Amino acid sequence: KHFQPSVVLMMETEIWPRFFREAHLSGSKLAIVNGRLSEKSFQRYSYIKRFIQKILGFVDLALMQGDGDTDRLASLGFDRERMTTTGNLKFDMAFDEAEGAFSESFRTRFRIDGERPLIVAASTHEPEEQVIIRSLYAVSSACPEIRPRLIIAPRHPERFEAVAEIIDSTANQDEDSCDTHFARRSAPESEDDKFVDVILLDSIGELRSVLALADIVFVGGSLIPHGGQSVLEPAAAGKAIITGPYTHNFEAVIREFTTSNALIQLHEDELEALEEQLHDRLFDLLTDRDERVRLGNAAARVMTANRGSTEITINELKRLIAK
Repeated sequence: KHFQPSVVLMMETEIWPRFFREAHLSGSKLAIVNGRLSEKSFQRYSYIKRFIQKILGFVDLALMQGDGDTDRLASLGFDRERMTTTGNLKFDMAFDEAEGAFSESFRTRFRIDGERPLIVAASTHEPEEQVIIRSLYAVSSACPEIRPRLIIAPRHPERFEAVAEIIDSTANQDEDSCDTHFARRSAPESEDDKFVDVILLDSIGELRSVLALADIVFVGGSLIPHGGQSVLEPAAAGKAIITGPYTHNFEAVIREFTTSNALIQLHEDELEALEEQLHDRLFDLLTDRDERVRLGNAAARVMTANRGSTEITINELKRLIAK
């Protein structure tokens, strides 16, 4: 009633039954943009198919990322005539000047000068922080001349304090972790920052800028059956990417990258075996700069080949607005 919107755009997987109904009753046109519907979510919605079909009846247009997303939404009862497969908007992303400026300030503060390779663990979940830290220590022990550094960016801000404690406790427990230095992004700047081994990115909205500094990016949410986080941000930065086996939230995207040999995906196994796999893959990449560059270039090519979703989306929305 306050804003009286003409059109409401819901991004990706946001299906809010009461909101959809109220938007419809207010006279607003409602569109799902960059929509995705994983097999897991589809199975869950299938249990209440009649209810979901009624809620989707309030939607005027659905612009879905992939054919699989379109088919699953149609199976829930959505009219195919009101759907278009656009591709993923995130393939069109680009880094802006503000992100570049932050990258440089971060580079200066922590002296990221290429002398020591940098691993970024992006959007991590429990217990991935312990796994990546232990893998870092194992690589450093096996090949001390490499001395890689690590930035950990937890997915959820409410875990920042817990992850800081994890870094400290893992360092104290691991025999290979002697003389490990740790800093928090949120702490006051210190001259010691230039020498730390592990950096906790306990800040909001800065991960994309930090990705530009990485040599290797591990994408979290993928060592556990969470379903993974997006690999598109590190791919846009042209980085070598490692992900775990559990990536069903981004099934079509991961398939695109694996088909193009543009990332490393670990094989499904017990967590202890996954830790060993991660250590081996990190060691391989840290000792083979050419392979890091090849993977990063391949990831960037996949991004370029899949651009164009934004234009398709805008043209579809123009037609909706004009009705």
